[in-house]
Amino acid sequence: KRDPAANALMHVLRSFDVNKPGIDISSMVGGVLGGSLVRGRLHFGDEIEILPGLPEEKGGKFSAVTTKVESLGTGAGMAQEVGPGGLVAVGTQLDPSVVKADLMVGSLLGKPGTLPPVWSHVKLDLQLFESAVGSTELVKVEKVRKEEVLRLNVGTASVLATVTSARESTAELELRKPVAAEA
Repeated sequence: KRDPAANALMHVLRSFDVNKPGIDISSMVGGVLGGSLVRGRLHFGDEIEILPGLPEEKGGKFSAVTTKVESLGTGAGMAQEVGPGGLVAVGTQLDPSVVKADLMVGSLLGKPGTLPPVWSHVKLDLQLFESAVGSTELVKVEKVRKEEVLRLNVGTASVLATVTSARESTAELELRKPVAAEA
């Protein structure tokens, strides 16, 4: 069940610039974030936060981004308010350069201070298949090993991670790019 009364949470699946090349700067609009609003409501004019945000110039850290909702688009057209379920395009006040070419894919969007934490290091409980899924031959799945590089899918984020510790049923991983996610 989707909870429209909960704090808004949207998984960003697309991010793009809708401005046409050569457009006069006075006619430009902010970047657009597309995805699924899984709970809560968004309204035109709401202040929103995006996590993990944008990379800082030095240190490889990310900083949260805040902006305002400038438009809301759905399959049924433009709206003043959207609830959970289906896809939504959120027009923002963000500089189009920070959203072009899906740069914000994998982010979470919601009201400031309500989003899950950002993780750079995670500990996972493992439940491995006995054999590889989708292979034509029966390939045995080996245990996760220290120093191994894995690809994790966390919501709409796809991130590489290095195993820093591996035991029988748990592994600790250092993510190459942080993700915002509930524990």
